[in-house]
Amino acid sequence: VQLVESGGGLAQPGASLRLSCAASGFAASSYVMGWVRQAPGEGLEWISAVGGSFQYYAESVKGRFTISRDDANNTVYLHMRRLQPWDTGVYYCAKDRSNWSGFHYWGQGTQVTVSS
Repeated sequence: VQLVESGGGLAQPGASLRLSCAASGFAASSYVMGWVRQAPGEGLEWISAVGGSFQYYAESVKGRFTISRDDANNTVYLHMRRLQPWDTGVYYCAKDRSNWSGFHYWGQGTQVTVSS
C-alpha cells in the first residue's frame, strides 16, 4: 500500500488549490479514503473522507473543500477553495482499515501554506 500526495504549495488567502493522492497496491474505490491535516504546533484534524456515496467534512472546511475520487486512476483529490491562513498545515491522505473503522495507512504529506 502506498499513498503519495501532491499539489501543495504557497497560496494567497482566497485562492484555490487541488491536492492529489495517488494510491497504489490496492483499489482506493473499495475503501473509505480521507484527508487529515496538521497545523503548525497542533494535533491532527480529520477534515474530509469519502466512502461509497457518503462524504464527510469537518465544520472548519465545509462549503469550501470538496473531496472527489478518480477510480480509473486510483486517485483521490481534495479541492480547496477560499483558502485562509488557518488552513496552513501538512495535509495527509489516508486509507481506512474497513467500513469507517479508522485510518491505518498514511501518505508522507504535502505542505500547504496560505499567506499574503
